[in-house]
Amino acid sequence: MNIKLIISILTLSIIIFGFSSDKQLSIKGQKIQIDWSDSIPGDFSFTKKWSYLLGVEMKSDGRAGWADGSFAPERCYSMLDSNRIVLNDSAEIFYQLLDTTHQFHTIQCDAWCYEWLGTNFITVNKSNTDTFECFTHLNMATHSSLHLIIIKNICYPTIELRSITEREIITYQCNGGQIQIDRNLWNEGIMKGSVNQTLSGYNFL
Repeated sequence: MNIKLIISILTLSIIIFGFSSDKQLSIKGQKIQIDWSDSIPGDFSFTKKWSYLLGVEMKSDGRAGWADGSFAPERCYSMLDSNRIVLNDSAEIFYQLLDTTHQFHTIQCDAWCYEWLGTNFITVNKSNTDTFECFTHLNMATHSSLHLIIIKNICYPTIELRSITEREIITYQCNGGQIQIDRNLWNEGIMKGSVNQTLSGYNFL
């Protein structure tokens, strides 16, 4: 399977990581020519799915709450019963403290790589007029991240492993692959594409 992604370049980067016009990026890996297309085939319905922020989950009463093993503000513990379900008379104050933002998924992918259990999110930052940096998000179980540096019509893909057993970041270089991006949406500040990459020691499909 290919990676499928759709993401707002400017909006998401401003909200989460900001916009930098002078950031110097380290260019690594074999360059891949981008296939600019008028449309990208495939099922992109995953963009309708969402997740809570890390540490928040749906509880047995059908309402959001802090996940087991996560930490809540001290004052919140008195608002929970023995099953960590919020008490009805405390719900109004509790949900002022708990962030229940729905994070809509921006990527669907399969990968065969070290310390990988999946991710639902990718961010795109615009570094300057012609340069964009894309990277998939890490989480508690996933420590490998796909990185794409896009400069005009060329993409430089790598995998970065931030292992729990190593101090240094390990970078795996690209051996080949394809990347297809919707040209019309890209011009509107939205990245929608399909990526199929093979890297040294990794298959990221």
